[in-house]
Amino acid sequence: MTAPLRIGPYAVERLLGVGSFATVWLGYDAVLDTRVAIKVLAENWSHDLRVRERFLDEARLLRRLEHERLIRVHTVGELPDGRPYAVLAWADRGSLRDRLAADEIPASSALRLLGQVCAGVAVLHRHGVVHRDLTPGNILFRSVGPDAEQVLIADLGLAKALAAASGLTARAGTPGYMAPEQDDPGAVVDTRADVYGLGRLGIRLLAADPVGAAPGRRALDIRLRDGVPPAVAAVLARAIAHRPDDRYPDAAALRAALVRASGPARLPPSPGRAAGRRHRLRWAGPALVAAALLGGVDAEPGGAGSGRPAAETYTSGPLTVLVPAGWSATGSTWAGQFDAAGRPEAALVMSPQPHRWAADPRLPGAFVGFSAATAARTTPAGFLAERTHGDCTPAPARTTRQAGVEWTVVAYRCDRGRPRIVESAGLHPGRAALVYVQITPPDDTTAFVDTLLAGVRVR
Repeated sequence: MTAPLRIGPYAVERLLGVGSFATVWLGYDAVLDTRVAIKVLAENWSHDLRVRERFLDEARLLRRLEHERLIRVHTVGELPDGRPYAVLAWADRGSLRDRLAADEIPASSALRLLGQVCAGVAVLHRHGVVHRDLTPGNILFRSVGPDAEQVLIADLGLAKALAAASGLTARAGTPGYMAPEQDDPGAVVDTRADVYGLGRLGIRLLAADPVGAAPGRRALDIRLRDGVPPAVAAVLARAIAHRPDDRYPDAAALRAALVRASGPARLPPSPGRAAGRRHRLRWAGPALVAAALLGGVDAEPGGAGSGRPAAETYTSGPLTVLVPAGWSATGSTWAGQFDAAGRPEAALVMSPQPHRWAADPRLPGAFVGFSAATAARTTPAGFLAERTHGDCTPAPARTTRQAGVEWTVVAYRCDRGRPRIVESAGLHPGRAALVYVQITPPDDTTAFVDTLLAGVRVR
């Protein structure tokens, strides 16, 4: 990977990390003489509106909460190629994953650290937000003086508002730290999922045999390291209970239990509200689901291998689309969607400027995807229920039959960004596959949407 020389006004010094959805660079602000972490949306996800929403929602959420226990956001921007980036405070002392890989953390320090992590997650829970991916890599450290540091909770890309964190959400989380209900698309995911992740994190820090302390174990089965109070085992066992109802209700309640089991000298009382109190849920952003985007090669005009250039027709795999006048198409695969053989499924983007469509809200366009795997797990209406837009108002769903496909269509009016987004999905009768089309139309008529859907064909 070639490092850019600059991102916005910041000089890029080195790569800090690469994830599934973003790359993080260390940048230098010459005006303020300070270093920052710059998180850039990955190129292969940049055309998908849902992934862009998730990326920007993380920055907005952190900016709104603005707490010393959470990684701070300074600003957001956009690269020349349209990809968004967020400028974050630099955690100059690395991550918990780095420290665990380097050496074992002393038991007393590990217990205090677990309490600090619980306090940070409790901030999220007080604001009605579930993190859903509490792993050592998402626990960071920042200098706050020559001999002091602050523990920070980072990477809220999978965070969910409690009001939206219920059924019909995609699998999200890291195996080993992910609550059992996160692997069930019909389950309710709430603060107790984070309690499970904190319990698994506690076992990694405090158990003598973290691998052997499997989920569902009783307190007697969790053998703690020397120097950890024995009563902590029962707290961790309850935190990783298989049934959410058997766990602590939230991170504050878990921390209070750790204080009782450890003694106040080991874990100072948590600031803020009383531990264990259930807080009113607030909507804190749109439903965040695993979304998809195409790979990076152009679609073939006129059909695959036809040799007949037809300027208005483009093909990607089994998909063929008739594009509106003045539009073209690009793409080849639907990243994140795989068939039974593990191959990425087909997709494309069409627009007057398909490479700029996702980044420029003034451009009309559409994403078209084909997935047999999605058809096997849900219905068109169920799939669309996973893809709501939190800042937009939906119209009642309607159906329309175009080119032999019965489409379910939901139109959204939005207060910011694109004024109108149309989500549509249908089952192809001959291929046992779901066809999905997301449209930002140039006008408010249903005629444009229906004409575009009529031009989507599957071979």
